Amino acid sequence: MNLVDDFLAYSLTTHKRYGEEASRFILECILQRKIGHLTIVPQKVWHGEEPKGHGVRLDVYLDEEDGEIFDMEPDNNGGADSVAALPRRVRFYHAKIDAGNLTAGDDYSTLRNVVVIFIATYDPFGRKRMVYTIKNRCVEEPDLPYEDGAWTIFLYTKGTKGEPAEELKQLARYMEHSTAENAQSAGLARLHEMVAKVKSDREVGLAYMKACEIEKRIRTEGKAEDILLLLAAKGEIEPRLERVITAQTDTEKLNQWLLLAAGSASVEEFQAKL
Repeated sequence: MNLVDDFLAYSLTTHKRYGEEASRFILECILQRKIGHLTIVPQKVWHGEEPKGHGVRLDVYLDEEDGEIFDMEPDNNGGADSVAALPRRVRFYHAKIDAGNLTAGDDYSTLRNVVVIFIATYDPFGRKRMVYTIKNRCVEEPDLPYEDGAWTIFLYTKGTKGEPAEELKQLARYMEHSTAENAQSAGLARLHEMVAKVKSDREVGLAYMKACEIEKRIRTEGKAEDILLLLAAKGEIEPRLERVITAQTDTEKLNQWLLLAAGSASVEEFQAKL
């Protein structure tokens, strides 16, 4: 269990004893500044405004006292479609976080700074940088100050370009391979000590495994539902075919079936290809 795996979201940052200390250290390494007291909300959920509206679930939502709001997203999903959609995914995350933090009657000037941080084992932009910092700007006047309080950081754990701080480079390596050998600095040694203690906590381990199982079930069931929705628009689905689709748990096969359903003119054509 490495930090860039779901262990960061499900176990370490949520731990009642070590969660805030570990989260603060990680943020301070990435942002290169001191972080104040943090309130941590794991798996923060905002539902859609309408019954059919799209909701969002953030991995680690961190609220700095008298400071900024952070969302940390450890991400191993480097599939082509996911990477291509990443900028729009981040845009939606920012929108939901902003909407959830501006109540009726509040002035827009009270909207807090929001930093969305993706920690990825894949290169989201193919430029081999360890750190990509994204902010809005004026296209015609690039040097025009435009501060809307929203920015995004993509931390690519294998990145080689750029000049990030040494402790950030060490953290990136440790996030992907969370071993004692990769905990070279005093700060990382302390982080590894916390990680080891959390991993040895039997209750935490069981909760992590259960959460991962639920996550996998959500992903597979969601894909099966998408396949059935596509097919329902193309004809009548026999109960036997529906059972075959909903019983499938192999996400790779479900992805193949989803593409197959999208490219089929009818349910019969889908069945024949299947």
